[in-house]
Amino acid sequence: MITPEIVNDLYIVQVANENHLRLAETICHEMEESAKARGTGIAKRSPIYVMEKMLEGKAIVAMTLTGEWVGFCYIETWEHGKFVANSGLIVHPDYRKSGIATRIKAKAFELSRAMFPTAKIIGITTSLAVMKINSDLGYQPVTLSELPADEAFWKGCQTCANFDILTRTNRKHCLCTGMQYDPEDHKKEEKDENWNFLKESKLYERWMRIKNRILMRINPTDRSRRNNRELETV
Repeated sequence: MITPEIVNDLYIVQVANENHLRLAETICHEMEESAKARGTGIAKRSPIYVMEKMLEGKAIVAMTLTGEWVGFCYIETWEHGKFVANSGLIVHPDYRKSGIATRIKAKAFELSRAMFPTAKIIGITTSLAVMKINSDLGYQPVTLSELPADEAFWKGCQTCANFDILTRTNRKHCLCTGMQYDPEDHKKEEKDENWNFLKESKLYERWMRIKNRILMRINPTDRSRRNNRELETV
């Protein structure tokens, strides 16, 4: 059982239930508006889909103690539970930079580990802030080939503004970065020093800028060897 968490005597972070169904439309709207504001892609989800996650006990919601919606995240499974994704993280604009996103992600991670203890927990994002949160939880960056091969997984990217980059590179490259928590690798963490994401974040920011510049300028009709050489050079 995942216990609700009271944060700073202001918020409650808990597994969503039928009492939160009324929030589904607002959550989906905020997801879309946030993506537009950042100028990045996001896989769209319908209110019905969000409701299903709530009823399945596969979503986390944050509320103020007075009942106002603060944030949301849900989990999905792929390849018969081999992979679990923490997806759709969104925080209401009035509560951003409060640290609540970290608490929501941590609770979603806890839920994932409880429901699917042997699964690899994955995520794809363009947000450096989310990457840092994931890194603190034990995620490591991975190539896109290490993510689920399930067509349904990649179908969720079709509504993303950057989907053409993913398709024209045969799922080898995108503006998103794949990250993964492997419970087997985690068992060895006391023996091996984990990669320090925060320490290397400046280097990673530079890599993201280079990747963005290259992938966004590629002509969709030009799939020549020249493109591959540019990526390899970087």
